[in-house]
Amino acid sequence: MLRKFLGVAMISAAILVSACNTVEGAGEDVQSVGETVSDAAD
Repeated sequence: MLRKFLGVAMISAAILVSACNTVEGAGEDVQSVGETVSDAAD
C-alpha cells in the first residue's frame, strides 16, 4: 500500500513540475511576442 502511494506521489510530482515549466515557457513566449509587437509599433 505504501509503495503504491509513493509511486503515485512521485508521478504526480513529476507531472506538476513539468506543467510548471511548460506554463513558464509559454509565458516567456507570449512576453516575447508582446515585446516584438511593441517594438514594431514604435
